[in-house]
Amino acid sequence: MDYKISFLTGLFFLYFGSIEAQTLEDYLLIAVENNPQVKAAYSEFEAALQEAPQVKSLPDPTLTVSAFGQMVETRLGPQEARFSIMQMFPWFGTLEARENVATLMAEAKFKAFLETRNEILLQVSSKYYELYELGQQLQYQQENLDILQNYKDLALSRVSAGSGALSDVLQADIMRNESITGLDVIRLRKDVLLAQFNALLDRERSEAVVVPNEVETLPENAIFDTLVDNNPQLEELENMAASARAREELAKKEGMPNVGLGLDYVIVGERRDMAVEDNGRDAIMPMLTVSLPIFRGKYKAERKQAAFLAESYEQRKEGLKNQLSAELEAAFFEVREAQAMLQLYRRQVESSEQVLNLLLSSYRNAASDFEEVLRVRQELLKYQLAVAGAEANYLTALARIDYLSGKTLDYDRQK
Repeated sequence: MDYKISFLTGLFFLYFGSIEAQTLEDYLLIAVENNPQVKAAYSEFEAALQEAPQVKSLPDPTLTVSAFGQMVETRLGPQEARFSIMQMFPWFGTLEARENVATLMAEAKFKAFLETRNEILLQVSSKYYELYELGQQLQYQQENLDILQNYKDLALSRVSAGSGALSDVLQADIMRNESITGLDVIRLRKDVLLAQFNALLDRERSEAVVVPNEVETLPENAIFDTLVDNNPQLEELENMAASARAREELAKKEGMPNVGLGLDYVIVGERRDMAVEDNGRDAIMPMLTVSLPIFRGKYKAERKQAAFLAESYEQRKEGLKNQLSAELEAAFFEVREAQAMLQLYRRQVESSEQVLNLLLSSYRNAASDFEEVLRVRQELLKYQLAVAGAEANYLTALARIDYLSGKTLDYDRQK
């Protein structure tokens, strides 16, 4: 496998570093670029790519040099030195089989990288939607605080006019204090969440994050037919099973003889005691070496081991597919549930606003209880906060569907 992926080229951007992130997609790209876990997984994939060139190479040739301390006399003269070179060759197809095993394992590492990347992006999306929820809660709480101040002023004006009770003012103060505390708690929670979000992007913990003021939802009758077949975890196990099958084939080939071809070159000195034909002629001798794999037990064990591993990976893939499918169904339910709750809470907000307007009008005319006004106001706030929570749950469930189906931010592959 010769392809690589580049962190600097994605489907969603043309340049990086000179823009200020404004959308979730921008933050996801920053996470892909910066997150240490994603970069570590990618480095593991790059390292795995370097295995194939190693295993498909021939073993290094051997060179032997021998010098005779005492000359060995031959008919043509004394042997002075010997040079031997030998190159071993594995059985036909062995190198290709080794490369195939390494390539499939590298592909499995690539899928493991995709899984790590998608998991980080799901975490980024989830934190982003939590920040959206907190932003909405801050807005509703601040509006509630301002409205309660207006209610307090209204109660004071009625007390001054002699038509109201001081207890109404105190009740408004009590609820204002609750709202102030609620704002403080949300701000503290937002600081923690902001630090967690920026940690995923490997940025300063206090760096600002831009979130939208509103989100869009799918129609209530939207149909989900997404499958988990493209989930990187399944593809990783599939590649590992294929690698194990390839290793089984490799074990068969490694059980065949290895052949060595070599050459001996002997330097022969001249004879001085007599004249012979070809006096002092050096000797050249071709050599052939064949290994004898007669101990077959280890090769049989390697084949069985590879077969068991392949079966294990295939069973794990089947089990994981069932698990992911169940999780996907749960995510579909979460989307449907969030849509239903959103409709309910929005209707409740609308109804509560109508009731509240009627109560306020009656209170101004001294025809209703101020405590009832405050109660409905708190119910309205509760439903507004619930809308924000349901929207965040809805968006998170959609992000999880993308994660389970392997659809999260696909990148170009370079071959």
